[in-house]
Amino acid sequence: MSNRVLKVHPDDNVIVALSDIKKGEIVEYDEKPYELTSDIPAKHKFAQADFEIGEEIYMYGVLVGKAHQKIKKGEWITTFNVKHAASEFNLGERNTDWQVPDVSEFSQRTFMGYHRANGEVGTANYWIVLPMVFCENRNLDIMKAALVDDLGYGKKTKYKNYAKSLIDLYSAGKNIEEILSVEIDGNENTVTERIFKNVDGIKFLTHDMGCGGTRQDAQALCGLLAGYITHPNVAGATVLSLGCQNAQYHMLQEEIEKRGGMNQKPIYFLEQQQLGTEELLVSNAIKQTFAGLIEANKIERKPASLDKLVLGLECGGSDGFSGISANPAIGYTSDLLVALGGTVILSEFPELCGVEQELSDRCMIAENAEKFNHLMTTYNNRAKAVGSGFDMNPSPGNIKDGLITDAIKSAGAAKKGGTSPVTDVLDYPEKVTKKGLNLLCTPGNDVESTTAEVGSGANIVLFTTGLGTPTGNPIVPVIKLSSNTKLAEKMPDIIDINTGSIIEGKETIEQAGRRILDFVINAASGTQEVKAVSNGQDDFIPWKRGVSL
Repeated sequence: MSNRVLKVHPDDNVIVALSDIKKGEIVEYDEKPYELTSDIPAKHKFAQADFEIGEEIYMYGVLVGKAHQKIKKGEWITTFNVKHAASEFNLGERNTDWQVPDVSEFSQRTFMGYHRANGEVGTANYWIVLPMVFCENRNLDIMKAALVDDLGYGKKTKYKNYAKSLIDLYSAGKNIEEILSVEIDGNENTVTERIFKNVDGIKFLTHDMGCGGTRQDAQALCGLLAGYITHPNVAGATVLSLGCQNAQYHMLQEEIEKRGGMNQKPIYFLEQQQLGTEELLVSNAIKQTFAGLIEANKIERKPASLDKLVLGLECGGSDGFSGISANPAIGYTSDLLVALGGTVILSEFPELCGVEQELSDRCMIAENAEKFNHLMTTYNNRAKAVGSGFDMNPSPGNIKDGLITDAIKSAGAAKKGGTSPVTDVLDYPEKVTKKGLNLLCTPGNDVESTTAEVGSGANIVLFTTGLGTPTGNPIVPVIKLSSNTKLAEKMPDIIDINTGSIIEGKETIEQAGRRILDFVINAASGTQEVKAVSNGQDDFIPWKRGVSL
């Protein structure tokens, strides 16, 4: 690989700039010279040969676009001269052969987890409080104010005294310009020592659903909430209901049973319209939650084999390097875990556009391939019906950093799934039940997809980013990986692992994948706190089954 350019796949007809290249410069790839006809920013691509209008553009070995204008050899590939295009797909032959990686160095490794009665193992131990409907969000906020800080689950923040400092400046007669120019040195607040040493926290999962939408929305919400209540990282739950909403408690109970029941976990249900006053509801909820915490504190971490890990794979704020460094690196981590008997979840269906045939063929049984094809087709058709097909998925940030078509973005995003066979295909909010690589239908929206992966059973999430995305989850460690070193150095407060070393030629994809798995084991054991947890990044957004890209 040249240290300036890269051709990702032998069948590609575009070349990636690994650093900024100026117009008129001559770069070599595979002993062939290319004179650049325009400036090419790092992460972007240029034409390997002349293209006529309508000619197909290939990257990662798949169709990713068509020339919208004539393009000269060495010319910058942009949204002005290339439009999205992707190959058709259908039910093909099963293609489940893969190169199983050597896992000998991990075969005897364990992680320290929380063992549950049903045999699942958590990477953390949380109590959750959740509403059946958005009307109860305020009561969750009251409970949070009453419980979190006093029980020692508050977070240190240097912004605690910022407002007081600004008030002092204003009171001293400073004008707006003077106030804005002052450097405020905030003091970190003190945090109460944790009362329950074996409980990682109380999480309050507020949302804006439960009523006013379709009955299908209510059912899907209950399925998602049941996934969190029965999750191995959850010791028990307090559920608040108003009483008259679409999402009724019996629906939640049914969804819990679909996922194997509570398995000795406590759950407390309180209905405001039945109890009467807010004070009765909140005081009872606080007392019962406190009682639940006493029970949750009795469980301790114990060794667990790596096949108890359920790894969610996610990307957000992707750039032109994501599909070259971070995504294939966690794809190799995925293959390692599958070879060890673990479970992996690949989601974000709008970001699998153009690679459907490969993933469909990798399904071990034809029934799953048909389900995947149906979900992809139906989802895309619904999006087109409202004027936003999968081709409109790339964000302005994606485009600015080289992901100019959805097919380019998707071909790189799919690298997160490695090369192992697909053992199951799930529709949101189904629970993962099979070991190996699972495909889960979710939007490409970072938080909606991460929320869904955890609801399906992921007990740790790998999240790649090229631009910097702070996404986390209330109950599961979300490990953030940068695709480039510049980002890791610019935003060290949110990045856990840098894979820019691959772009720089300092590390192979396989070496990075093994390094990532080692980090995963430590994070799963609680010995390595990830940045999203340190920052209290508790993102939780249920997916309404409308169009969300």
